[in-house]
Parts: sequence; C-alpha cells; structure tokens
Amino acid sequence: MATKEKNVWILLIFVLSGIVLGGLLGELANQVSWLKWMAFGQSFGLENPIVLNLGVLTLTFGLMIKINIASIIGIAIAIFIYRKI
Repeated sequence: MATKEKNVWILLIFVLSGIVLGGLLGELANQVSWLKWMAFGQSFGLENPIVLNLGVLTLTFGLMIKINIASIIGIAIAIFIYRKI
C-alpha cells in the first residue's frame, strides 16, 4: 500500500498563511458591528524589546504575538485544506 508523504514545510506555509489572512480578516471585521466578535483576541509577548549593546554590535530582541478568533479560524481552515490536498 503506497502512502502519500506530506511535507511539513507545506503545512507550515499553510498555517502561517491562515494566521495572516485570518488576522487581516479579523481587523477588517472589527469595523462591522455584527462581526466584531471575530476581532476579539489577545496580545502577548515583550512590550519593550530587549536591547543588547556589545559596543560594536547592538542586538534588539522582541516578539509580540496578536491572535484573534479569525486567525484561529484561519488556522483551522488551513489545516483542513492541507489534509484534503
């Protein structure tokens, strides 16, 4: 029985595109009164970036993740599409 090997990188691309498109739709839905629930979400990460000054080189570390209902729906749709392909 032949198995269809699926690439993890393709899944990662699908999930990231689902996050981006879902986040965009969530921001757009925030302007429509009956779709405001899709923009409900949470932000977490570093409020102020961490700066490491080495004299010659300055490194700035920061990460902020903002997730909303629409991006979760986008992730679910992306995984569903990936499984169908």
